[in-house]
Amino acid sequence: MDIPAYYEFCCRVKTVSGHHCLEKIPEILDDLGVRLPLIITDKGVFEAGLINVVNSSMKDRVKIGSVETDVPPDSDLTVVNRLARVYREKGCDAIIAVGGGSVLDTAKGVNIVVSENATDLMAFTGAGALKRPLRPLIAIPTTSGTGSEVTLVAVIADHEKEKKMLFTSYFLLPDVALLDPRMTMGLPPVITSTTAIDALSHAVEAFTCLAKNPLSDAYARSAMTLIRDNLFKVMEKPDDKESRLALAVAANLAGVAFSNAMVGMVHTLGHSVGAVCRVPHGMCMAILLPYGLEYNLHRNGQFTSELLLPLGGEQIYARIPRHRRAEKVISLIREMNDRLFRLTGGKHARCFKEVTDATGNALVPRDKLKEIARKAMGDGSIFYNPEDLDMDDAMMVLIHAWEGTPLNRDLIRKG
Repeated sequence: MDIPAYYEFCCRVKTVSGHHCLEKIPEILDDLGVRLPLIITDKGVFEAGLINVVNSSMKDRVKIGSVETDVPPDSDLTVVNRLARVYREKGCDAIIAVGGGSVLDTAKGVNIVVSENATDLMAFTGAGALKRPLRPLIAIPTTSGTGSEVTLVAVIADHEKEKKMLFTSYFLLPDVALLDPRMTMGLPPVITSTTAIDALSHAVEAFTCLAKNPLSDAYARSAMTLIRDNLFKVMEKPDDKESRLALAVAANLAGVAFSNAMVGMVHTLGHSVGAVCRVPHGMCMAILLPYGLEYNLHRNGQFTSELLLPLGGEQIYARIPRHRRAEKVISLIREMNDRLFRLTGGKHARCFKEVTDATGNALVPRDKLKEIARKAMGDGSIFYNPEDLDMDDAMMVLIHAWEGTPLNRDLIRKG
């Protein structure tokens, strides 16, 4: 393996993992000197009773300033600023975030505003805007997908401008992440499937994009192996506690990997689809992941071929000739999506024309693809993609991903 001449790697989040690790919360808060945390969550998590699980685990040993439940499916700028005002009004001194990626990213945004004594998150967009540590943040993920509990990134949507904004800083890393399978036991099948593929996309892009390094590679490989071995166990037996915990650990590992190695065009396009059409992020990742690998294949095929071992296992890896391994990886991911499509009764979409709302209306009209491609050109992840991606190429990929047809590699530049 070629070692990069220079790379950086950081993961200073304390991860507490186990079947009853939530009981550690009072001790963790004491260690951090926290007396009055604000709980941030969403209505789905609250109505599923997961906040009750958290509260009962604390056994009345922690006083809560407030429980705020109005985080939308896509983290929202106005919600961040409102929750920052609640934090101050209640006199809180820390945040406990209980939820999926939107909740965790929202909590990071709130933490920026309250720690900087600001009124508007927009003053801190991009990288390098934060200069000092933030208030204590405890992250309790309720999906096994984003890995946001260990990442230095927050993605916050400005719905008025149909734009997703990226915030990046080591100061955004939570202080503690708690992985307890009780938090994911009740997930609907399609959320289990799409969030797991979200984690897979983090591991795959971390391993195949430009900022990869030996340490991030190790985390990415481990994440992929855990997803391979446990996703379908959970899909077929949702109350499998061991496999639920394994998926939570996989998402965590993948989060560490991409937080240090970044991601590429799968996220570049996925962020824009989510911003324009409000498609859940994990669904975008499931659809776009094979297309990103196809598009980049002539640039990084040697890395893609290495994915066959963690994704396919030793027997498949040994059986497939070296020059066909990268193509086999792409076909395995498509086969995985096909199987998940069947197991979810068609809710796990394989292409954008299959993505519909509860009434069957298309969420991604074909005539929106040009707008999506245009917005993608401003996404920061594009800089880490192995191959350049311009407007025409983005449109080509989106059209194929909308129709569900493989890319014609002859149309991809080789310059």
